[in-house]
Amino acid sequence: MAWPIAEVARMSGVTARTLRHYDAIGLLSPAWIGANGHRYYEERQLLRLQQILVLRELALGLPEIGRILAAQVDELEALRGHHRRLLTERDRLDALAGTVARTITELERSRKDGTDMITIISRPENLFEGIRSAPCMKALHDFPELAGAVERHTAAMSEAEREADERERTAQMIRLAELLAAGLPADADAVQAEIDTQYRTLARIRPATAEEYRAIGRTCVENEHWHAAYEAIAQGLATYQRAAIDAYAATRLR
Repeated sequence: MAWPIAEVARMSGVTARTLRHYDAIGLLSPAWIGANGHRYYEERQLLRLQQILVLRELALGLPEIGRILAAQVDELEALRGHHRRLLTERDRLDALAGTVARTITELERSRKDGTDMITIISRPENLFEGIRSAPCMKALHDFPELAGAVERHTAAMSEAEREADERERTAQMIRLAELLAAGLPADADAVQAEIDTQYRTLARIRPATAEEYRAIGRTCVENEHWHAAYEAIAQGLATYQRAAIDAYAATRLR
């Protein structure tokens, strides 16, 4: 039995554009191409797509996924390996839940005592314990060029560079939360200046188009991990970040 690319896209949640990209880079080729030029996939290709998506959920980049799939000999043994990785991911999510719970406790205490939340977060990178770039990468499935650039950049970072990046990311979130608390609209000059700083950080890796940047903004609201991280700092911050990015993309990007 074979399924056309549109049906595979519907079943898997992966766009036809992404499936064609996987074919172009040699990661997943269709079983055959019809006389009409349409791609068709059989059970073996669906199993391979399942493995690709599982590994993507584990925040692996496409080059690494390609190496893993090329090296595997037995599909059953490969699935056992994926299962082990999923168990590791479960432990990471447990750590993430603990991170958010601690942040909620600290912020509740800071509000009760009337202290500045910045003084409560002694190590701001702790806000991101258990959070990696996977949510962002999922949002960029339809933009493989940008996703690949971000993945390569992240993979090349040292541990010290990752910690510095996490501290700056937290500082950005806190600065945005202060603008939200001040009642500034998402398109206010001060807010847009903060978003411009965030965009320029991304642009050092690869400039994003308006469509790509909006996809990143949607992640703040639609992905439960990032949404929890934003909301742990200030209620409504995730939606505020997305609105600010939308305003920035509409006025400064094409």
